[in-house]
Amino acid sequence: MRNRINELTSWMEEQQIDVVFLNSTENVFYLTNFHTDPHERLMGLFIFQNAEPLFILPGMEKQQAIEAGWSSEIIGYADHEDPWQLAKEAIGKRKLPEVNQIAFEEEILPFRRSQALIGLFPHAQVSSAEKKLNYMRVIKDQSEIDIMRKAADMADYGVKVGVEALHQGVTEMEVLATIEYELKKKGIREMSFSTMVLFGEKSGHPHGNPGKRSLKPGDFVLFDLGVVLDGYTSDITRTFVYQGASDEQETLYNTVLKAQMASLEASKPGTRIGELDQIARDIITNAGYGDRFPHRIGHGLGINVHEFPSMSHLNNDKLQVGMTYTIEPGIYDPNIGGVRIEDDVLITKDGYETLTSYPKELQIIK
Repeated sequence: MRNRINELTSWMEEQQIDVVFLNSTENVFYLTNFHTDPHERLMGLFIFQNAEPLFILPGMEKQQAIEAGWSSEIIGYADHEDPWQLAKEAIGKRKLPEVNQIAFEEEILPFRRSQALIGLFPHAQVSSAEKKLNYMRVIKDQSEIDIMRKAADMADYGVKVGVEALHQGVTEMEVLATIEYELKKKGIREMSFSTMVLFGEKSGHPHGNPGKRSLKPGDFVLFDLGVVLDGYTSDITRTFVYQGASDEQETLYNTVLKAQMASLEASKPGTRIGELDQIARDIITNAGYGDRFPHRIGHGLGINVHEFPSMSHLNNDKLQVGMTYTIEPGIYDPNIGGVRIEDDVLITKDGYETLTSYPKELQIIK
């Protein structure tokens, strides 16, 4: 925690930023090791260039924040108290030099809270802290990688449970319930996002909604799921065919697998991020399915299941050791269904490592 705060305050000094205020649960967790959902209540972290940080949060969460390792000042407020007034009083006691510039998460902080924040420093200019936090979080340290490996193992297990739950007539929601029940028995409290179990033509929707569709012979079966473990996420997609695959289904599947493997093989330090998308997109387009691959190749992965960077062909940033992201090409046909294959990827000094490891060669589930 302290090293991360020191890196942020060094940047603040370079940029002549006097105060950074962070409001998102993810960035607060990154700097405090305390993860919670305060719901509508204010939770915020003030980082000062020339003073100790100040953490303000609902009083009912204060002891948990201390237990998570936060040792600087905490204001735990009651529901009948005004947290901004309490923050103003605490900041006043610090006797800061004149505050000329503040920074906050412009994409996260609601308008009313931004006005309250500016009211604390009425003569200061405002700027964004978002880009700096993104670039800090994009490189994972060893402790983060260790957690993400375990989260990926749990995602693999979720797919295994899903496959074992398949039988003719079972519904998407029944399989979904089995997956999440078995994961909770393993200690997983939260999924990274709404679990997807899609059968047949419904797998042809990249973000389809599971329902009462029952499994039939010849159906594609698409699982897209992930877990939250110790504040970090995983995300895996695997696609299967139930009982028997047509030639067209095999072609779709093998095209996606070829695109995914080619994109993975290009994953190494120094590669332009956009190349990963373009490599997969060219393979799928040359196979005649370019108009059926509507999304980017993947997304950053960490505290958020979708975070910086965006893995689109427009991204000119370079891959660096310690980056984690997904590679997930797909082809979607609204009539017969779709195929997506997704892995969680870590960039190493020698290339890449896939954190998810469930087999991805075409499997016909009998």
